[in-house]
Amino acid sequence: MEPLIREATVADLDRITEIYDTVIVDTHISFDIEPWTPEQRLSWFEEKKPPHLVLVAEVEGEVVGISYSGPLKPKRAYDSSAETTIVLEPAAVGEGIGTRLLETLLENLEREGFHRAYAHIALPNDASVAAHEKLGFRLIG
Repeated sequence: MEPLIREATVADLDRITEIYDTVIVDTHISFDIEPWTPEQRLSWFEEKKPPHLVLVAEVEGEVVGISYSGPLKPKRAYDSSAETTIVLEPAAVGEGIGTRLLETLLENLEREGFHRAYAHIALPNDASVAAHEKLGFRLIG
């Protein structure tokens, strides 16, 4: 089934936290080391201001993944660059959902005048590397 990609709402935050915390606890792929509280997630969400957004992928009415962007660095020279993140529930990995989320996020960034997008990927993470390469990312380090 084709996922519905849409902007996240406050109503999605519990599910976003559940997905993200599972990745933090059960895998090596997050750069966070402790699960988030609902209060932390709400504060994070409220700090996401345009042109950056939080997207969710919904399959059969259930959120199965998220993608979001944020500033790459605080210096003005980086204003046209963004950092991107994709997080999927384990069962959604390998289904093309991460690629769809990232593609939609990149389309938004391009509309907003961004020229570069960066992703930090903890390796090994073949699915994430494949999704990023499919959309034109290349390894820099």
